[in-house]
Amino acid sequence: MHYHAPITEKVFWIGTNDRKTERFENYLPLPQGVAYNSYLINDEKTCIIDTVDFSTAGLYIEKINGILKGKKLDYIVVNHMEPDHSGSLGDVMAHFPEATIIGNVITLKMIKAFIPNFDTSKFMTIKEGDTLNLGTHVLTFAMVPMVHWPESMVTYDITDKILFSNDAFGSFGTLDGGIFDDEINFSFYESEMRRYYANIVGKYGPQVLNAIKKLSGLEIKYICPSHGILWRRDVSVVINHFANWASFTPEAEGVVIVYGTLYGTTAKMANVIARELAHNGIKNIKIYDASKTDHSYIISDIWKYKGLIIGSAAHNNDVYPMLQGLLHKLQNYGLKNRYLGIFGNMLWSGGGVRGIKAFADALPGLEVVADAIESKGEPTPEDELKLQELATKMAEKIKA
Repeated sequence: MHYHAPITEKVFWIGTNDRKTERFENYLPLPQGVAYNSYLINDEKTCIIDTVDFSTAGLYIEKINGILKGKKLDYIVVNHMEPDHSGSLGDVMAHFPEATIIGNVITLKMIKAFIPNFDTSKFMTIKEGDTLNLGTHVLTFAMVPMVHWPESMVTYDITDKILFSNDAFGSFGTLDGGIFDDEINFSFYESEMRRYYANIVGKYGPQVLNAIKKLSGLEIKYICPSHGILWRRDVSVVINHFANWASFTPEAEGVVIVYGTLYGTTAKMANVIARELAHNGIKNIKIYDASKTDHSYIISDIWKYKGLIIGSAAHNNDVYPMLQGLLHKLQNYGLKNRYLGIFGNMLWSGGGVRGIKAFADALPGLEVVADAIESKGEPTPEDELKLQELATKMAEKIKA
């Protein structure tokens, strides 16, 4: 039995679900798993759009054979060479040795890097706007470099108005029966889609916006990404989400408080701030201990909410270690359009608050709402008043 699904008469989803892998790219947790989406066009000429991760290659090839039923595979389009997309490319080529591999100039270089003995005579180089006629279906190609690798491109089926969008518009989470947006409860996937965007593609917001602008002239009836759900009822929903995330536009009023603490005093300060935020009418408040919660979830909520308050204990004259990685990633991604508050605990030498200030100075798109607050050991009543003032100023900014 081959679990595949028709998208249109001749176009099929032949993806696989991975519920075994613990971490995507070996560092991002996958509690809901991940889907590797691939597509097969069964026309006069047959064509696969991307393959899947090597871990599910056996099932994937069964699916291909289940549709082709002995028919020749003519083409394999490689939109992206990252192994979660192309890890089974070598296996597919071994099973279908007559297939021509299609990609751009940079794709070929990457194929040779991953498959050193690749026969370049099997490769067809395409460029922006080229077409491939399969019979009824005609494909064309658009380059979307750095969304999120340099060779990244998308494929558009002119006949059925399908955008095979690569990593754009993708999501974590397996496809548990329903594969289309009108077959599932999107709220279940929305947070995983944001976490996917913020942690995988988040650094490349300008490139994402350029790609959306480039594709805006197309009539798109279906969006078929390489991960997550397929869109056919309201493609504008996912396009708007990605456009907002790419421009660092917050979705909701709310504040993320994230802290690093050795013995709990910085955590006490976070709780004072949170209570005063609630007292000032802020209902969406997320508090995270950077040592406990995986950074990918914290970053996802930072993308969602307008306010960010960061606290750190001093550790060897620096930011608390489990907070450093988070700050580095946010700085690397160029976080902006957020209000920022800073607090922490200095003990005898300080360093935590100083490090957060340096982080803020490096990101001109952040607006610091109040002076940083730094206690010496247990927060004093005076410290508590300052923390409450910070919370009040943050609430005023957000509500305004």
